[in-house]
Amino acid sequence: MIKRFEKNTAGRDFAVGDIHGHFARLQAALDAAGFDPAIDRLFSVGDLVDRGPECRHALDWLAKPWFHPVRGNHDDYVCRFDTCDVENWVYNGGAWFAGLAWDEQREFAAQFRDLPIAIEVDTPGGLVGLVHADCPFPSWFQLQFELTCATEHARLKQVKNTCMWSRSRIEQGDQSGVADIRAVICGHSPVQVPVVLGNVFHIDTAGWSSGYFTLLNL
Repeated sequence: MIKRFEKNTAGRDFAVGDIHGHFARLQAALDAAGFDPAIDRLFSVGDLVDRGPECRHALDWLAKPWFHPVRGNHDDYVCRFDTCDVENWVYNGGAWFAGLAWDEQREFAAQFRDLPIAIEVDTPGGLVGLVHADCPFPSWFQLQFELTCATEHARLKQVKNTCMWSRSRIEQGDQSGVADIRAVICGHSPVQVPVVLGNVFHIDTAGWSSGYFTLLNL
């Protein structure tokens, strides 16, 4: 549920907003930033697929040793492809998945189920956390506990869904932040420019649409 990364002592760590099947645009943004795959790392807030023309490239990116995403709500559709609300998924850009062969669909689902709900990155300034939509608790320690120690399936499902779907913090302009961590990085809610509420950074600047990809140096 949570994946932890030690400090990058050789290069830089970046976080990027939602990708939505626009990997060529993302690569162009990385090139412009002088991203060095030999020493730099890229952490994604999820939503690798749907809406864009290059969703099939997601598995190629997951194979890159420097690319590390959390699971977004669109990625979770892939995990639940045989049980989810397919009509809703297609309406939100999931038609590409229906064009895959059955074995390809299963391969996508298997790899996407390995995506963590949260990522922690150690930095010289302290620990940075990433979730797709929001941290549903006032403390990162509480999120750690719920994701790793929750014994009730319904409780764990609720926490995961909030991490992948919630927009309440940004809609309410909640400045309270999240304790016990340096910063939390989120996507999910498109914004024209990055929005910082307390220590929570919202960086989905719609690089997959009419905006641009924000690369946040951790």
